[in-house]
Amino acid sequence: MVMTRIAFTKEDGWSTDSFPELDSDNTLICAFACPSFIQNPTPFKQLGEAFPNSCIIGCSTSGEIHQDEVQDNSISVGIVRFERTRLQTVSTTLQNTADSFAAGSYVARELYTPDLKAIFILADGLSTNGSELVRGINSILPPEVVVTGGCAGDGDRFEKTWIIDKGIPKEHMVVAVGFYGNNVLICHGSKGGWDTFGPERLVTRSSGNILYELDGKPALPLYKDYLGDLCSGLPATALLFPLAIRTEKDSEKSLVRSVLGVNEEDNSLIFKADIPQGAYAQLMRNKTDNLINSASDSAKNATMDLPKRPVFSIAISCVGRRLVLGQRTEEEIESVLEHLPEGSIQTGFYSYGEISPFSTGHCDLHNQTMTLTTILETE
Repeated sequence: MVMTRIAFTKEDGWSTDSFPELDSDNTLICAFACPSFIQNPTPFKQLGEAFPNSCIIGCSTSGEIHQDEVQDNSISVGIVRFERTRLQTVSTTLQNTADSFAAGSYVARELYTPDLKAIFILADGLSTNGSELVRGINSILPPEVVVTGGCAGDGDRFEKTWIIDKGIPKEHMVVAVGFYGNNVLICHGSKGGWDTFGPERLVTRSSGNILYELDGKPALPLYKDYLGDLCSGLPATALLFPLAIRTEKDSEKSLVRSVLGVNEEDNSLIFKADIPQGAYAQLMRNKTDNLINSASDSAKNATMDLPKRPVFSIAISCVGRRLVLGQRTEEEIESVLEHLPEGSIQTGFYSYGEISPFSTGHCDLHNQTMTLTTILETE
């Protein structure tokens, strides 16, 4: 496979005088962009004209990852042309959040054939219930098909997110690409690095992704007690204190869930994914060094089963991590690259949710993780 990266900024335009001659039916182009580009989609049109036969996907972000840098007001583009791997894309529209399960099952059904090895999927970050989306995917696919991806971002504004489908930015969409054949190797890693604190509480009332009560008490006032002076910045400041969710008391598997919004009228918390009633929830907080170290662990996990050759890496990290890391944000990107083989290409974005298997098998929706997808084609 042949891979490269380019970038676009509003000030300087494209980082190259001419687009690389890598257009083909088996070329994947990932374009991750500042949300405001939906008002000026000219760069996407230029990509489409330069790569008419390629699979062009992408989304809006809460920060664009370009090799070892995190940028805003830009488009980070990763390009990989495969020699022996077939690609297929599919997309679907979400009329409302309730369509998320159907969207996931549709994508999986459309892409599945016996030689399907992996799917990379991107979803509108605000109109998709991420846990229902992956539940729909998992209802169709066998566990040996690797599914990774993420949910589009909009900084810390939570106003509008969008997907790039066939080179065009669109709202309320899900898009995915399938990888086929025995020559493609796709691995993944997903780590958080957050610490739990306080008591573990029982989810006594919830509905879908809305949490009403913990231990029989209204969820929002309880949450505000922990936030203190940070309450004025809700919902963005809630990203600093996600919840660890376990569906069973004695389970070692916990998923991180971030608050997407609050409802002052009914004292509820609105999450990106479902919060099952009867589950156990515990608050989490960060230690900056732990977040950076967890990014290194993601890279190690995403490369341990691959030959020591350059890979095409798609890094998806949560907007909450960026808010916590602040000026140290690029350290987690750098820590990932340090553990990738020399010559690897990295693109990606800061998201409203990450999709990856917890370790192996079917995929899960994660929040507040660094999730990597590494791709390598063998001869």
